[in-house]
Amino acid sequence: MAILGTLLKKGIKLRENLAQEYSSPFELQKNELKELMITASQTEFGKYYNFNDILNSFRKSPRGFHEAYKAIPLHDYNKIYKDWWHLSTKGVKNVCWPGRTKYFALSSGTSETASKHIPVTKDMTKAIQRTSVRQIMSLAKYDLPAKIFEAGILALGGSTHLNKRGSYFEGDLSGIQASNLPFWFQHFYKPGKRIAKTRNWDAKLNEIVYKAQDWDIGIIVGVPAWLQILLEKIIAHYKIKNIHEIWPNLRVYVHGGVSMEPYRKGFDKLLGRPLHYIETYLASEGFIAYQSTPGKKAMKLVLNNGIFYEFVPFDDKNFLPNGDIRPDAETFMVDEVEEGKEYALLLSTCSGAWRYLIGDVIKFTSVEEAEIVIIGRTKHFLSLCGEHLSVDNMNKAIELVSNELNIQIPEFTVAGIPHGTLFAHHWYLGTDNPVDKKIVKERLDHYLKELNDDYAVERSAALQEVIVDVLPLRTFYNWMESKGKVGGQNKFPRVIKSTQLEQWVEFINR
Repeated sequence: MAILGTLLKKGIKLRENLAQEYSSPFELQKNELKELMITASQTEFGKYYNFNDILNSFRKSPRGFHEAYKAIPLHDYNKIYKDWWHLSTKGVKNVCWPGRTKYFALSSGTSETASKHIPVTKDMTKAIQRTSVRQIMSLAKYDLPAKIFEAGILALGGSTHLNKRGSYFEGDLSGIQASNLPFWFQHFYKPGKRIAKTRNWDAKLNEIVYKAQDWDIGIIVGVPAWLQILLEKIIAHYKIKNIHEIWPNLRVYVHGGVSMEPYRKGFDKLLGRPLHYIETYLASEGFIAYQSTPGKKAMKLVLNNGIFYEFVPFDDKNFLPNGDIRPDAETFMVDEVEEGKEYALLLSTCSGAWRYLIGDVIKFTSVEEAEIVIIGRTKHFLSLCGEHLSVDNMNKAIELVSNELNIQIPEFTVAGIPHGTLFAHHWYLGTDNPVDKKIVKERLDHYLKELNDDYAVERSAALQEVIVDVLPLRTFYNWMESKGKVGGQNKFPRVIKSTQLEQWVEFINR
């Protein structure tokens, strides 16, 4: 079997070399947009915005097509769902992409609903699979033993048991993808179809722990907090010192969604030997980038597989103070950006997203190689372990608590802090009303779980505690005064981090 692994490894190297892209990023993206628009030209969206006229501009000046394309308005989730995507949830065909949309991925919530519904078309499912294969092929660059290419891949994601909603199915993107695996991959995929369908998180973990001794795992994939908990359970159940005693061929961890840095020390304690940590940028809207080179923290944008990118300088000229994009925001193509500058990301995809603000802010580390790092979001948020708690969620939860308890909470801030080996949220609420902070904590936690599915999941996993301190309202204003930030344009930060958090804690203690 070692020979088989060696041959497979060499085959992957060969295929990867043959698949190298020699075209410029600009040409790849120009062709990608053209193909997307040709395919969607007879959809309702394509006809409304005259895709055929825009396509004629591709024959003219080298950049005229992008200027013509800018006539299509920018969309955030609320706009594109209200104007277009909601029709697809009702079974209407050919709305933003040809055919009927069978799947919708549930993504992080807004203040109005528990989750966003992101369309996932058959073309997008195939595109994500193709990029996943590219990422596996990139392992040829790493110094890996042949046996890893014979071992299984454990992907810890959402349930593949999807909810039927009229004409479509909804669920986690990981569940949608796992339920549509190509037959050739199913031999390598763990935990397998039966366990993957399990909805109850604790039950799924327990079943994986029970089967762990029967598997040979070389690659693990998933959110850090969940995988840390799983590995701890396996080690405790089998009374072993580290995970390599049961999975000796484990060499690679593919992660994304949250920073790996807070977890590294915890993971190191669970290992018998170091792992290769490989970052991915797989969102509900598509597989955007992945770390393709050992030793580089940057990820390479996928430029020719179902996504066209535009980049909006993340500054006051293009964004309102609350993080909303201005309708007249300037946009650039991949060859027009500058290294080290912050850009918000716009996507046009084979799932029917058009000039869509995904909400992430990135920087280019190399324009020539189209390599990026994610640095944050267009709106303030808190995500220590995948809870993706937005300021919209926070504001709505505070409003609901205030209404229920008949109190006023004009000011608040929240910090993400360590709690044992995992995490907690520490809330500071400013009110002059008499309140029972235990009741406030319980109701606040309750509403956040209703508003945000990711938060609800993490409260049973890595987000171990919610701490609430109630302070006189004047404390917040005194803090602002001490910083010389008095006046209508100065606002107390809703999420407080790092040095500012240390100064805040010192201030209120003093």
